[in-house]
Amino acid sequence: MTERLVLADGAELSLTRGGDPDAEVTVVLSHSYAQDHRVWHKVSALLPEATDHPIQVLAYDHRGHGASTPATRATATVERLGDDLAELVTQVLPHGRVVLVGHGMGGLTLMALTARHKDLFAERVGGLAFLGTAAGWLAETSTAWPSTVGRFVQDLKAVLGGRIVNRVTERLDKAKTTGLRWLLLGEDPEPDDVRLVADMIAAHWPDTVALFRPGLDRYDRAAALTIAAGTPLVAVVGDRDRLVPAAHAEALARSADDGTAVVLPGLGHMLPLEGAAQVLPRLVGLINSALRG
Repeated sequence: MTERLVLADGAELSLTRGGDPDAEVTVVLSHSYAQDHRVWHKVSALLPEATDHPIQVLAYDHRGHGASTPATRATATVERLGDDLAELVTQVLPHGRVVLVGHGMGGLTLMALTARHKDLFAERVGGLAFLGTAAGWLAETSTAWPSTVGRFVQDLKAVLGGRIVNRVTERLDKAKTTGLRWLLLGEDPEPDDVRLVADMIAAHWPDTVALFRPGLDRYDRAAALTIAAGTPLVAVVGDRDRLVPAAHAEALARSADDGTAVVLPGLGHMLPLEGAAQVLPRLVGLINSALRG
């Protein structure tokens, strides 16, 4: 069932919930750039059945994405997305522990909450999972994320052209679907996954892609990861990810006292879809840690 959350500035977030609303732990799923909550449909369906204890699972659309309120130049920032997530946890999930799971830009959103809402993070967050998230703050990769975002936008332009006139559900030619598959997925993706990725990108191209790029380019991750050092953390990347090198998972894992890096063979950037089964046990491990903590 879809719900609406009204934020302090009047913006609204669209969210969906499943599992047990009275559970001790809620898993919050934060999607990537130019996508929406649908990317989590496999994880949302499988996760409650994979745990030994009741849990709740919540997925939402960032502002400027999916069915949430459009963003503006002033609000299309990682910092604002982190504030939005903090409001969501406070208003919608006032009790219990939370495990935060972020894919791509969703991982940066988790970092922003960590840095900007330290008390909330310390009191409520029992685990962090980063899927296909760049650790561009490292000295040896300090320019990797901005150049990666820029390359991603340029690759999308090459694949999609200046603007998609028809929505993908009506028509998306084979060349464009093949191009998105090469850019964002791994060796042998399911056709339904390719279609969903194409649909989400088409829905956010080109306006959302252009609007959020400056904020992604300038976001600094270092402070957030220092604060999160004492929290169980899992970083997962596909070895066919053309946006985030595998070394970034290892760098994120090293930022935590209890950090684990996982590199999944044959998979690309869209781990919530093509890697759902492999990601699942890592999330269950974080849930168990949160229950113990």
